[in-house]
Amino acid sequence: MIYLNIGTNVEFNNNDRYTNIYTCLKLLQEKKIKIVKISNFFETPSYPDKKNKKFINLSAEIKYIGSPMDLIKDLLLIEKKMGRIRNAKNQPRIIDIDIIDFNGKVIDLENLKIPHPRAHIRNFVLYPLKELNSNWIHPSIKQNIDFFIKKLSSTSRIEITRIKKSDIKLI
Repeated sequence: MIYLNIGTNVEFNNNDRYTNIYTCLKLLQEKKIKIVKISNFFETPSYPDKKNKKFINLSAEIKYIGSPMDLIKDLLLIEKKMGRIRNAKNQPRIIDIDIIDFNGKVIDLENLKIPHPRAHIRNFVLYPLKELNSNWIHPSIKQNIDFFIKKLSSTSRIEITRIKKSDIKLI
């Protein structure tokens, strides 16, 4: 299974955050990336500056014919097409697409790390991913998703909110 996490906290070109996610999913499909299923939307405070607009995130299970390097290139092109500019770490983003898991592979290259290095400590990754696969095992740490959710701080567990059922029609 291949899992992506998609997030946004910037309204762009008169599009709200939900439209950013919908646009991203449509662009994924245009790249011949098959979206198998998606989680609900979740909202979390912006990190590290909680004064910024909150993020919404969801997880997507996809099928992809190609290598992890091909996929990251496609994802970066989609981010660029949507107007993402990478200036500073943790800045507000129109769209952010992370590869959380690529068929259980462990990849540690300079420009690609799978599983995502911080996936197991991020509430906005763990909760949506658990909706898609409650038995997910971290490829390198070899622990179940519940193990990581239990390790989250109490603040991290309460500051995430399921806010909207995703009503996206998958093709």
